[in-house]
Amino acid sequence: MPTKTPSKKSVAKLPAPSANEVGIRVEADSMGEMRVDASLLHGATTQRAVLNFPVSFRTVPQMQIEAHVLLKRCAAEANAKLGGIEASKAKAIIGACNEILAEFADPSQQGTQHAFMRHFPIDVFQTGSGTSTNMNVNEVIANVASRRAGKAIGSKDPVHPNDHVNYGQSSNDTFPSSMQIAGAIAIVEELIPALTQLAKALRAKEKAWDKVVKIGRTHLMDATPIRVGQEFSGYAAAVEYGIERARMAVQALAGNLPIGGTAVGTGINANPKFAKSVCALLHEATGVKFVEARNHFEAQATRDCVVEAHGQLKTIAVSLSKIASDLRLLGSGPRCGFGELALPATQPGSSIMPGKVNPVICESVIMVSCQVLGNDATISCAALGGVGSMLELNVTMPLISERLLESIELLANASRMFDEKCVAGLELNAAAAATVEKSLMMCTSLAPVIGYDAAAKVAKEAFKSGETVREYCTRTGLVDHRTLDRLLDATAMTKPGASGPGGG
Repeated sequence: MPTKTPSKKSVAKLPAPSANEVGIRVEADSMGEMRVDASLLHGATTQRAVLNFPVSFRTVPQMQIEAHVLLKRCAAEANAKLGGIEASKAKAIIGACNEILAEFADPSQQGTQHAFMRHFPIDVFQTGSGTSTNMNVNEVIANVASRRAGKAIGSKDPVHPNDHVNYGQSSNDTFPSSMQIAGAIAIVEELIPALTQLAKALRAKEKAWDKVVKIGRTHLMDATPIRVGQEFSGYAAAVEYGIERARMAVQALAGNLPIGGTAVGTGINANPKFAKSVCALLHEATGVKFVEARNHFEAQATRDCVVEAHGQLKTIAVSLSKIASDLRLLGSGPRCGFGELALPATQPGSSIMPGKVNPVICESVIMVSCQVLGNDATISCAALGGVGSMLELNVTMPLISERLLESIELLANASRMFDEKCVAGLELNAAAAATVEKSLMMCTSLAPVIGYDAAAKVAKEAFKSGETVREYCTRTGLVDHRTLDRLLDATAMTKPGASGPGGG
């Protein structure tokens, strides 16, 4: 499918506004009048941004828009308590925000591009501070307030998008704050629960298969025995560590909120108590402990907290890729591969080879991991000094936000899919235990008794003759039968300590 290229018409300037045009209303900002589709709730500044940035046709993620609206509601509550704006205007803003958030919460549209997002049409590749999106939210809230008050949309009555909705704020502190709010909430509500379920599924397999002994492999070559349960305990632990890392990512995002710094971190035009009040209200609304930045200059001039948080997400992605890769290797076959696991058959695997079934769920998880690693590179680059982070502000924030939120969403969805469509339905084949006795690495338990060199010779000679280690030692009389049985007890070899039960 060819890439969508903006037409000349889509980037051309609109003709002079006409109030008589059907389906169009005229709104104004500090640069003058703009024609706006009368069915839309945004205003003139948003419309300018729509015309200025026809780049990717990807809008700022819905998760951040919702977080931004929530932030505006908390800001209005805080400003009312601190006497920054009149109680009636704060009430109008709060009511408008609640209406917008209720619209987004409509369960009939979950999992789709919400229809209400048409009021938030600005491209990701916009002004690097996110000013266009901040004003988009301000305008929509103001117009919803006007509609609720029975006033004309665009009248800025009873609230003004700048004077009241944006009071005590700047795009430079609200946009990075809403980015962090959205990320923290998504991790808590989506990613951590998905990882928790995946870990439970892996622990269930560990318990079910803990007595089955198979051959271990290092460098893709035969190694000493291991229990299938032990192998799966490693996978479960990796996901559980991922849950801990996700919590650390939440702390990085929620524990350093820029709100209150306004334009350059000095807090000009904001009450000194404003940020602390907003954070308390956010905590009350979400259950996530948001904390004002210890240093507003750092919080706005860098995106280090997001780089740190996404680094944890990257590690989770790497862990998931390892588990998915191992399962597809162990499930390879069904006759000419490892064939130890039977992966659930989810769909036909080939358009030409009848009956072929592929490890498609594992492949999907691995592709998600690759995308998250790519997002990490993008975020790191966008946060670099001289690229995005320059003097008092990072100016690549919409891109950083989109990549952060996409990674969280992909990892959560992939973890749920991996659990439900792969791990839960895994079955163990007889081939898992069949190879243990054949392994030449069984000679490892002989080394403490006969020495490393002699044990190595056993492996080499048994390989030449086609015998197992047990068969070779029995034929040559190298070790007596009782000692040999003790040393070659495969189950005992999966436990810490010595060569066989009670061995030295």
